[in-house]
Amino acid sequence: MERVFVPVRDRVCPTGMLPLGLWLSARSAEQLAESIGGGAELRDRLAAVGLSIVTLNGFPYQDFHGSEVKLRVYEPHWASTRRALHTQRLADLLPDLLMPGTRTASISTLPLGWRTLFSQEGCGASIGIASALLEQTVRHLARIEDQTGMRITVDLEPEPGCMLDRAADVVSFFEHALQPRRGEPDPRRYIGVCHDVCHAAVMFEDQRAVLRAYRTAGISVNKIQVSSAVVANGNAESLVALTAFSEPRYLHQTCVRSSDGGVKFFEDLPLALSAGTHGLTGEWRTHFHVPIFAAQLGCLGTTQGAIIECLSEIESWPSKERPTLEIETYAWDVLPGVARDPSSLIDGIVQEINWCSEHAVRVRQGEDT
Repeated sequence: MERVFVPVRDRVCPTGMLPLGLWLSARSAEQLAESIGGGAELRDRLAAVGLSIVTLNGFPYQDFHGSEVKLRVYEPHWASTRRALHTQRLADLLPDLLMPGTRTASISTLPLGWRTLFSQEGCGASIGIASALLEQTVRHLARIEDQTGMRITVDLEPEPGCMLDRAADVVSFFEHALQPRRGEPDPRRYIGVCHDVCHAAVMFEDQRAVLRAYRTAGISVNKIQVSSAVVANGNAESLVALTAFSEPRYLHQTCVRSSDGGVKFFEDLPLALSAGTHGLTGEWRTHFHVPIFAAQLGCLGTTQGAIIECLSEIESWPSKERPTLEIETYAWDVLPGVARDPSSLIDGIVQEINWCSEHAVRVRQGEDT
């Protein structure tokens, strides 16, 4: 963190603090919890060099940068006590990790689990188990708020192919499985949504419609992950270019929308490319987090415009409802050469922050819509 983000901080806010989103694996979280100084020591060390943690990513449980992650990133799912215990440990660490005086903070988490794995492993009971574990987590979060004054939210992050991959799925889950009970903390005070711009764009969902659906249902959007996906127009040249993004580490879910508006989902990019060789046509969107400042990647496009739509929508919300914005491009070291511009990780992150800051201002001034 110091090696990469101190130089970033020196370039984007040399006289201030650079806010960061932190990911801790289950093993790292356990080690930090058991260390003598705990989260407070890490907080103070970072503060001394101008860095501050403002949010946690509780989605990946194990090594997210291993040689092959793929479906393992969705394990354990929310029908497993390991997921609940890990999330609760992160919540226990958070008050010490954040700067004194912080009153609210978000932990993003997976949207229950990968649909097929979650459904099969629970023998039909997975939703009920997950709901019970989330309710247990709500009680844990309520105790933390009572003790520290900090309200920590655990925010489900819809993703293509998961149990909750569309806004309608999220709303239905809240309405049927997370109802308040007399004498218990209100689940909606502590469970919300982390909206990932890329994920919704891959599913061809309209950013404004998704965010408004959550607000209408009374579901808090506590964090937005500012991210961008790859777009191909479906011609031969674009599909050849898209093969460069078919790499072995991460899952790259792909949706293809035909001219009649129908959307076909593929679990991973190689499966979609195989179908493409057999005449599948339409607009392709692939879950590959590319630099948010890139509108084009050679002959390929991106869903950068969806970021502007998202920023524009939340700008219309009351200030107290506006979520934390977290730029989430985690795929720098697997980007194909055509997309790695600038090649330096530090340069790339600086360019992303500057792009996001500039367009947030433009939206505020009514120049971007």
